[in-house]
Amino acid sequence: MLRSVAAFCSWLELTAPSRMLQSIEWVVPAVQTLHILGIAAIMGATLFLNLRLLGVSGRDVSVARVSARFLPIVWGALAVLLVTGLVMIAAEPARALLNAVFWLKMTLLVSALAVTIVTARAIRRAPDGWPATSRRQWLARASAIVSTGLWVAILCAGRWIAYARVH
Repeated sequence: MLRSVAAFCSWLELTAPSRMLQSIEWVVPAVQTLHILGIAAIMGATLFLNLRLLGVSGRDVSVARVSARFLPIVWGALAVLLVTGLVMIAAEPARALLNAVFWLKMTLLVSALAVTIVTARAIRRAPDGWPATSRRQWLARASAIVSTGLWVAILCAGRWIAYARVH
């Protein structure tokens, strides 16, 4: 499997788009900046939603209203992260695709998205009564804690990619 990924990286590095990205000095730093701004948007939006789910802030605003306000930011920022992430991979394929920390980050990201989707669906199913019951309050808190932990871990893994050895 590792050989296949390495072969793909070698091929991708030699493609015209990758060579173009590698040859223009400002492209990768500009794309990384947009990626960081996308991360900031997701971190901010999920933090506001998770603080509401924990009951720490915004108690006077319904969970459904907070969700409706901040989840579109999460989805929009994810689109930015997808595009910028693909550009960064195209520019330096081995740096990401041969890096175990990158795959850890992707695993964490899939987990965070699953938690976000499940929570959003639960809120949509009962917008006026979420989290009215004690079970839903417990689920809201658990979701917020797990979500926050996952997003922080994703952030840490993203930084770690730059310092991890590529094999």
